[in-house]
Amino acid sequence: MKRSDFVKNAGLLIGSSVFLGSSLKASTSGNNNMKNQTFKLDYAPHQGMFSTSAGKNFLDEIQYMYDLGFRSIEDNGMSGRPVEEQKKVGELLAKLGMRMGVFVVPKGGNGANTLAAGKQEHVDIFLKGCRDSVEISKRVNAKWVTVVPGDYDRHLPIGIQTAHVIEGLKRGAEIFEPHGITMVLEPLSDTPDLFLRFTDQTYEICKAVNSPSCKILYDAYHQQKNEGNLINLMNQCWSEIAYIQVGDNPGRKEPTTGEINYKNVFKWLYEKGYKGIVGMEHGMSKSGNEGEIALVNAYREVDNF
Repeated sequence: MKRSDFVKNAGLLIGSSVFLGSSLKASTSGNNNMKNQTFKLDYAPHQGMFSTSAGKNFLDEIQYMYDLGFRSIEDNGMSGRPVEEQKKVGELLAKLGMRMGVFVVPKGGNGANTLAAGKQEHVDIFLKGCRDSVEISKRVNAKWVTVVPGDYDRHLPIGIQTAHVIEGLKRGAEIFEPHGITMVLEPLSDTPDLFLRFTDQTYEICKAVNSPSCKILYDAYHQQKNEGNLINLMNQCWSEIAYIQVGDNPGRKEPTTGEINYKNVFKWLYEKGYKGIVGMEHGMSKSGNEGEIALVNAYREVDNF
């Protein structure tokens, strides 16, 4: 699933009753006991997950997410939003006391302009994306940005490719360090052509870069597909993990729709002392108002440990 293809609707549970036939705005106003009730972990929705109830305006939806108890957001495409909109998002998040999760460093796509090739033009595009991301981060108060190094260069030995990636990321880290921004490297399962696919591989690279601005984005959906053994591998690589994303497998929908025992995963994260964001980077199993109810229902369930 491409980031831009995420389903535009999500799910909601208000209290112990499910109001399938009414809008979620009516539900929240009718049950003040659940309004603004937060979660044990800091889950971050994306735009469109509550558009049936909140409408298409991103700022209205952020406010609505806050009213449902969420205290962070994610927006992979933040770099493509107009500057004025970025500023308004940052101002609203600050007003509400919400955190901005990751957005993607603009470098031309997941597989494009690969650092593994060691080509200067690819490095230059990546570094420009890093510099642009610093300015965006200032507007929206972001502390994490997603980086995908690109595809394999099949003409080069793997050790040479790894060294190229490390050197490119070191230069990116130099840009982010003075601003307290962490680029989080995301191993993906979308295609075997992608260079970065495994947790231990990403751990090795972060250790080599040796910077507080270069850490791991652990997406449990991708890693369930690539390697499984989620809790054990997170534990082994914990010192380099700075950010978590989720989605169930198969299907990449909300927790409880697939095979991952997210209640146990989240309980482990909570007991580990994780205070970061858990990005809701997935589609929805149902559409419209029913889907919005199902979404929050799922997160209330897996957060109940």
